[in-house]
Amino acid sequence: MTQARYRELAEWPLMATAVVFLTAYAWQVVGRLAGDAAAPFEAVMWTTWAVFVVDYFINLWLAPERWRWFIWNLHELLIVALPFFRPLRLLRLVTVLSVLHRTVGDTLRGRVATYVAGSAALLVLVGALAVLDVEQHAPDAKIVSLGDAAWWAITTITTVGYGDLYPVTPLGRLVAAALMMSGIAVIGVVTASTASWLVQRVEENTEAAVTASEEPMRSELAELLDEVSALRREIAELRGLREGLKPEN
Repeated sequence: MTQARYRELAEWPLMATAVVFLTAYAWQVVGRLAGDAAAPFEAVMWTTWAVFVVDYFINLWLAPERWRWFIWNLHELLIVALPFFRPLRLLRLVTVLSVLHRTVGDTLRGRVATYVAGSAALLVLVGALAVLDVEQHAPDAKIVSLGDAAWWAITTITTVGYGDLYPVTPLGRLVAAALMMSGIAVIGVVTASTASWLVQRVEENTEAAVTASEEPMRSELAELLDEVSALRREIAELRGLREGLKPEN
């Protein structure tokens, strides 16, 4: 089996695994579960993490150039090698966007709409859960509920930054920095994709206009060619008639 074939077959199972992980993580964070109450959810998260580890090593084994794939996918190694760092584990949810990309078709406009909606919603949700997880138990925490976390994530990813809510722990600030960078990246991708789509539309309209203007010219040219052909036939007939009227010596 090739790596491409494996990735195609594993997309939906990995997306389901990622959704299960997100559900368990959200339930544990929002419910503020600890001890025995959190044990089942921890088990689910460790199981899904194990699936991601297996997926990583299968991709590494099937890669045509293993060392090259290893170097270019060091972020994948970090995600599976740092299970204690929960926000990084959530990054595996980009599998959802990968699957959506395959379902929207090949149009650039469809890809833009999907990535705008999917990336923004996923980043807000992941950022809110991650910052709430690390902030809600801090002594001077400003973000103590899911509503606060969601509002903070939205103002952060849109680069508005009202300053009414902000993380106070080092890990929370690291999550904030990652969300800021992700927001800038999403805006850049959206801007570039939208500009490309507009250029494509202008080129298509220009080509259509040129084609429309060529139609009358082609019709006139066809008529002119018909007239030339008719004149040639008449000239040939006149020459034949003249040859027939020449006196014999």
